Amino acid sequence: MLDAKTAVESVFREEGGRIIATLIRISGSFDRAEEALQEAFASALIAWPAKGIPQNPGAWITAAAHRKLIDQSRRERTKREKQDSLLHATEAAVAQDDFDLEEGSMHFPDDRLRLIFTCCHPALNREGQVALTLRTLGGLSTTEIAKAFLLPEPTLAQRLVRAKRKIQEARIPYDVPPAHRLAERLTSVQAVVYLIFNEGYSAATGDRLVRRDLCREAIRLGRVLCELLPREAENIGLLALMLLHDSRRDARVSNGQLVTLEEQDRSLWDHGEISEGLALVDRALTLGPVGPYQLQAAIGALHSGAKTARETDWPQIAALYEKLLEFNASSVIALNRAVAIAMSVGLQEGLQAIDALGPSGELEKYYLFHAARADVLFRMDRLDEAAAAYRNALALAGNRIEQDFLTRRLASVEDKLRERHAHGS
Repeated sequence: MLDAKTAVESVFREEGGRIIATLIRISGSFDRAEEALQEAFASALIAWPAKGIPQNPGAWITAAAHRKLIDQSRRERTKREKQDSLLHATEAAVAQDDFDLEEGSMHFPDDRLRLIFTCCHPALNREGQVALTLRTLGGLSTTEIAKAFLLPEPTLAQRLVRAKRKIQEARIPYDVPPAHRLAERLTSVQAVVYLIFNEGYSAATGDRLVRRDLCREAIRLGRVLCELLPREAENIGLLALMLLHDSRRDARVSNGQLVTLEEQDRSLWDHGEISEGLALVDRALTLGPVGPYQLQAAIGALHSGAKTARETDWPQIAALYEKLLEFNASSVIALNRAVAIAMSVGLQEGLQAIDALGPSGELEKYYLFHAARADVLFRMDRLDEAAAAYRNALALAGNRIEQDFLTRRLASVEDKLRERHAHGS
């Protein structure tokens, strides 16, 4: 049987996002809602050990938090009509929700949908969107988010304050955008969720390649999106993409060292996540129309479906990257396509495609551009050029594990060069 502390933690983890969304709708304030929820959890830790865990713990927390909002309003009541109106609206909402709770209703999908679109409103900068999404829907503390993004806690706290202030001052509506604006706003929501996942999957800086907490939160937010908008194919594609990438997490690092996809022990992949991801790809593609997350998920499915690296369908991957470029003509996608060409059509053709991206200068400070070029040159036995490219990549890499990997690759190339010179060839 669950103890009170475990039950409280379970409600926070599984239902916190739903509850906070409802509290924000009622109070019109992120800060008031967060304070009320924290007080409700504190009350539970006192009441539940003495009286027992309620049959519906989430409903208990929600009702307790609603009453905390009433207490806040009473304490802060002034002659201003707006605050009197808030108190009246809050009391009315509690009365209605208490009736709903008696019926066992704990589903507020519209509230969560309003909240995620509010957190990702285009009037907020991307840093604010990410911080606010993780703080409210993700349920992470300010300390946890700051640690995850390797930021000083005061810096992260200021981002949250600025984002909340912007919502209030700009009178950003707490609602789902109208149908004709939904697509563009949903794209922003998806981008924030995927950015959170990517920061966890390949940390830009620091000593860890993977930050599992961020990956887990992004996947959870992806599931929320699919629950709220179940027929949006790109939501399903995004969730599939994250699951397929995440399935390889345990194989990507061995004894503290990065392992490339080609060299990974595929028995370490999470085949449960792969199965779910593959099924989601199929479902997304049947819903259509095809979008960039579905295409990326399809690429991930081809990697995940190959029993060995040699069996990877590189021609199909190159074709999917070609299609992806129609949605986003970024240099990074073009680089991935060039690598797929090297692995399918031929190394020389791939190198030409990579080198064609260099003159633009956009990738000159992107370490993976130099690392990809170095790998192709090494496979072509052009060792001097490969060593120079690895040095360029190493100078630009910011993550210690990736730096160590590039150092080992460079050392391997230099060893072969010394051996070649020793034999006079």
